[in-house]
Amino acid sequence: MKAEKKIFTYALTLLCATLILAVVPVSGEEALYDNVLRLHVIANSDSDEDQALKLAVRDEILAVYGDRLADCTSKEEAEEKVSLLAAEMTETAQKVISDRGYSYGVRLTLTREDYPTRVYEDVTMPAGEYCSLRIIIGEGAGENWWCVLFPPMCVSNAIGEEADGSIPVGLSASQYKLISGNGRYAVRFKILEIVEDIFN
Repeated sequence: MKAEKKIFTYALTLLCATLILAVVPVSGEEALYDNVLRLHVIANSDSDEDQALKLAVRDEILAVYGDRLADCTSKEEAEEKVSLLAAEMTETAQKVISDRGYSYGVRLTLTREDYPTRVYEDVTMPAGEYCSLRIIIGEGAGENWWCVLFPPMCVSNAIGEEADGSIPVGLSASQYKLISGNGRYAVRFKILEIVEDIFN
């Protein structure tokens, strides 16, 4: 009986320590949410054709506007530029859709939305609420694709270039270290996501 009580006490202590580590902010984490602009492309449906169309729209948006946003020095500047380019970006996405023989409409919105923890090769973005450029194709009922539009961390991956390893503009060294810890914080971020789900 004493052995079972000891095991239970150790397990409970370990659980509490894990939860505390999950919810105590790491240096730079809180500011990260305010320095990032996410890109969220939502397909019309889950059909292979609609999923391929989603990626074609993504590729064109990143190819045409990635460099323009790369000149921004803050998330606020990136948001402002996206707002100014929204009509043009909508036309660009619509042309991709039409050129491939589809008649779907497309909607762009700049909003805040919740994201789960996501690992992009050597970068882990924690779950949380981020400013997001949403590109919704047709009914927007299909699987989606998301990444980081500013700093432009998903642009090189999507257009086939290699990242140069430098700290992205708009992030401090501690923030970049936080998300590029080779998966070091991925488990912590996932635990935090689970804890938030339990209490929400």
